Amino acid sequence: MMPVLQHCVAAVAAAVTSAPASVVPLPPGERDLPAIVADRPVLVPGATKDLEGPVFPPGGDLLFSDVQGSRVLRLDAHGRIAEAFRLKGLNPGGMALGPDGRLYIAAANAKGGGAVISVQLDGTQQRTIVPESAGFAPNDVTFDAKGGFYFSDARGSIGEATGGVWYVGPGGAPPKPVVRNLAVANGIALSPDGKQLWVGEFALGRLYRITLKDATTPAPFGATTAYHFTGPAPDSMRVDASGQLYVAMYGQGRILVFSPSGLPIGQILLPGRDAGRNLNLTSMAIRPGTREMTIVTSDGTRGGNATVFHARTIER
Repeated sequence: MMPVLQHCVAAVAAAVTSAPASVVPLPPGERDLPAIVADRPVLVPGATKDLEGPVFPPGGDLLFSDVQGSRVLRLDAHGRIAEAFRLKGLNPGGMALGPDGRLYIAAANAKGGGAVISVQLDGTQQRTIVPESAGFAPNDVTFDAKGGFYFSDARGSIGEATGGVWYVGPGGAPPKPVVRNLAVANGIALSPDGKQLWVGEFALGRLYRITLKDATTPAPFGATTAYHFTGPAPDSMRVDASGQLYVAMYGQGRILVFSPSGLPIGQILLPGRDAGRNLNLTSMAIRPGTREMTIVTSDGTRGGNATVFHARTIER
C-alpha cells in the first residue's frame, strides 16, 4: 500500500476508534437525513416509565399521561407540572380532544386489554365509549372531521397478528373494523384532508399509508406499506398542517419525519440518546396553528427520568 494511502486509512481508523459509540446508532439509510435536536427539557416528577398522549386543549396548557402512574398531568406555559386527575383501574395512554370538548383516552387495564373512555378536562363525568368487555387493547386515538374516531388495537405479537384499527362513528356507534391482522397496531394519524390514514405496526416495524374510500373502507389499491423501520419501534404519530408525518421511535430517542407520500425527509433527535438516555420516546403534540412541538419520553430504567422536550416541526 502506498505510504500516503496508508496514512489516510490509519487516520480514518483512529478517528472511528476515538469517536464515542452510540448505543442507538442511526441506520445507514437515515444518517444523512436533515436533523434537529430537541431542547428545553422539563423533568416530570414522580414518573420514570412511559409518558404518552400529549394534547393541547384550548387555553394553551399541555395534557399528557403518566401511563404506569394512572395519572393525566398538565404542563403550563411556565414549565410547571401538576396532576390534572387520576384514573381508577386503568392506565391512560393515547389521548385526543373530541369535537365535544371532552378528552378521549385509550386506557389499558392489567389484563392486556382496555377501554376508550371520555372525560371532562378535569377528569370528571367519565363515560365509557368502548368498554373493556369488547376485548380490544386500545392504544391511540385520532378524530376525523365528522366527529368519529379511529383507535388502534394493540393486541398481538410477531406471529400472532390479532390487532388492528377500528372506527367509532359520531355519537359513539359500535366499533367497525378498518384494518385487521396487525401485530400490535400502535400509532394512527389522518392527513389534513382526511383522505389518508397512517398506521404503525409496532411489532413488525411497518408504516402503512391507506387511502380511504369512506371512513371504514380502504380504496381499491389504496393501501401500501410506505416504510420498513430499522430497529425499535414505531409508536405514536402526528400529522402537521402541511401533511408531513412525525413518527415517534420508541427505543431510539428520535422522531422520523415523512413527506405526505411517505418518503423520509428528516428527523428530530433527543439529547442524551447516544448515551442511552431519553430512548423511550412515545409521542408528540403540535400546538394548533404553530410549528411548536412538545415531545414526551423517558429513560425507561430504574432511577431514570421522564422528560418533556420541545422542538419545531420540519419546514419543507
